[in-house]
Amino acid sequence: MTELPPEITLLWGVRETPRRGRKPSLTAADITRAAIAVADAEGLAAVSMARVAAELGNATMALYRHVKSKDELLALMTDGALDPPPVLPGGDWRIGLTTWSEAIMASFQKHPWYAQVTISGPPIGPNNLAWFDRGLSALEDTPLEEGEKVGIVMGLITYLHGELRLSFELAEGYRENPEAFSRVYAAALRRFVDPREMPALAKVVDAGVFDYDTLYDEQDLGADFNFGLNLYLDGIAAYLDRRSST
Repeated sequence: MTELPPEITLLWGVRETPRRGRKPSLTAADITRAAIAVADAEGLAAVSMARVAAELGNATMALYRHVKSKDELLALMTDGALDPPPVLPGGDWRIGLTTWSEAIMASFQKHPWYAQVTISGPPIGPNNLAWFDRGLSALEDTPLEEGEKVGIVMGLITYLHGELRLSFELAEGYRENPEAFSRVYAAALRRFVDPREMPALAKVVDAGVFDYDTLYDEQDLGADFNFGLNLYLDGIAAYLDRRSST
């Protein structure tokens, strides 16, 4: 049997902790909750083994009995921060994937730091796998092969993470420099975009697409998310149509 990496056994709660000394008063779940609380309140940069230990009122070494590194701590956080996946309506894969996508974004948005964590591999923690399973279940009544279902859900996860990161980074950028989102942007484009070198962008600029007092609007971000999601789902629908006609 293949030996599982230590971070996987940690996520699933089957990694043995050192038995020497007193019985540990902390659990990995305690550490995870404290780390998430620190990140929610102070941002991801504030999360360290020492800071989480202080949050728990323990010595830093007490954490190392359970969590060996900052990477392991981040793995616990990104799994533990997820809400349980929703129950999906049956019978319509498109409604199911829409419900799933909106729910996972709502779960992500409770934790602004989530977008800053680097994705280092496929989903493996219990909560991430529960979401993965629920997304796959939306495609259960389609004629897709199992590998095709995986490709579709993983592609959708990629889109969701990208939208999450973009929305948080744009919000932060607007807070720090709202002028960058003002009519200054359109003025700069009109000055520097040469239609001979960038003809497609020049047409967009000439059409007045960027001629607004501010280009940042949270409602616009929501509309952009729905637009992109529906384009992705339209692609799945077209793929299903092609498969059924062959």
